[in-house]
Amino acid sequence: MMKKKINFKKIIKLIFIALIAIYVIYVFINQQKTLNSYRLTQDYYATEIDKQTKYKEELTEIKNNINSPEYIEKIAREKLDMYLPNERVYIDIDQ
Repeated sequence: MMKKKINFKKIIKLIFIALIAIYVIYVFINQQKTLNSYRLTQDYYATEIDKQTKYKEELTEIKNNINSPEYIEKIAREKLDMYLPNERVYIDIDQ
């Protein structure tokens, strides 16, 4: 019977290649997790930018109409509960 010689160099090479492969897979998975996190953050901030842009447009519209009689009357009615003379106000008590 012939004894097989164990080739330690080949075994060490295989272990080294396996460790490198495991490390590459580990790094790839972590990078994917990080990229997904960045995408979610980007989506969140894109939504916030849209909201703030709409809010800015609303404020610009209010600023442009702030001295108009219609706006003054609207604010007087809604915020200050003021009404024109000889105007009847009905209050619904079923609310």
